[in-house]
Amino acid sequence: MPSDPSPPSADRGLELQIEAWRAHLRRSRAISAQDATELEDHLREQIDSLAERGLAEDEAFLVAVKRIGAIDALTREFAQEHSDRLWKQLVLSGEGGASDTEGRMGPRRMWVALGLAVAAAVAMKLPSLFGVPLDPDADLFYPLHFSFFTLPFIVAYFAWERPLGARARAGLVGAFLVAALLVNAYPFVTEAARQPADTLLLTVLHLPILLWMAVGFAYVGGHWRGNERRMDFIRFTGETFIYFVLIGLGGGVLIGMTFVLFEAIGIDVEPAVQGWILPCGIAGATVVASWLVEAKQSVIENMAPVLARIFVPLFTLVLLAFVGTMAATGRGIDVEREILIAVDLLLVVVFGLLLYSISARDPAARPGLLDWIQLTLVGTALLVDVLALWAIGARISSFGSTPNRLAALGLNVLLLANLAGSAVLYLRILRGGGRIDRLWQWQTAYLYAIGGWAAIVAFLFPLFFRFA
Repeated sequence: MPSDPSPPSADRGLELQIEAWRAHLRRSRAISAQDATELEDHLREQIDSLAERGLAEDEAFLVAVKRIGAIDALTREFAQEHSDRLWKQLVLSGEGGASDTEGRMGPRRMWVALGLAVAAAVAMKLPSLFGVPLDPDADLFYPLHFSFFTLPFIVAYFAWERPLGARARAGLVGAFLVAALLVNAYPFVTEAARQPADTLLLTVLHLPILLWMAVGFAYVGGHWRGNERRMDFIRFTGETFIYFVLIGLGGGVLIGMTFVLFEAIGIDVEPAVQGWILPCGIAGATVVASWLVEAKQSVIENMAPVLARIFVPLFTLVLLAFVGTMAATGRGIDVEREILIAVDLLLVVVFGLLLYSISARDPAARPGLLDWIQLTLVGTALLVDVLALWAIGARISSFGSTPNRLAALGLNVLLLANLAGSAVLYLRILRGGGRIDRLWQWQTAYLYAIGGWAAIVAFLFPLFFRFA
């Protein structure tokens, strides 16, 4: 029996279709009961996801069977045998049901998203009413709490839009509450020169990564086990970043024009921009960008492969030039802190680009030139990562361990393992002996490692180093 049965109110016709599909699987001895259960869970996840986007249940079943058929021979056989009946049901089930539903839900989703964006902007300003100034030079209160001012509203949107159960909702609320209690209970030490503690800076950097995993759980409707759902979350992350950058560029132009116009009449708007427009705009844009991914998904789906074709070769050239220059000059990576931070940032960007380009790749496409370029990018990044690890190790051996150095060491080890695994899997694909879904499984499973490391740095490093 499936581990996640449908509720009693589920459409009887849909359950009959799933039962026919399940019976087809049982007739084959090539698949175990556990595998059949896992495939059924995957089929139901696909149906739920498509239904959330406005498709009727019979339409969602047809598309879901087709999608699973691409990776499962038995399901593909079922789709071929029953395609005539399924197609007739789809055509004769009604006219315009999906489009009518989408037409009704579109404006409603927009207004809910805009309302939550306004709520995030208000939350960003609430602390100032209680005497906490929005001064980036004062302390790190706002950077530390930025995740709590924005991400809960994104989670709220997906919790409203998707069929999240009560336990899942309670778990999400609990995750944010526990994180907020911990970071506010920690007695971070501030130096005499009012320099924030290293552990505080690390918590500021890693807490959003950890809480973004909670956003991902809400985005996939609580179905976190499926590789494809986690890959959807990776796509969502990349696309949200693209929209946020586009909104930021537009907002930057708007702020620039505001300065010019009001300066022409002798009015200084800098306090209003820094105190209201900028912080509220950033908070609201975070929510709006997440909504735009869903609202304009077809636009991004067309844009994503183009962006991958542009930036993968460019970053490959940058890394090749970097490695080539080091080889020609005989100079290694400097052990200075600023240089190591810059190299690590470059590696993180390359890792993110790798994830996004893999998620944008058509699984049915044959290996091509872009795949070879991407393998070159991964191999070059591996070499740079090894050199960075050597430089970090040299710095630790010379000056001792600190929270920053251990965090950088762990990050580089994490990236090294991922890049090495990606290189091996990509090489198998290009040689014709591997499948893209294995690479997907590797990347989506690595989300656990990323979230786990972020939790260690954000919550355990302060304890280990006594908040100093």
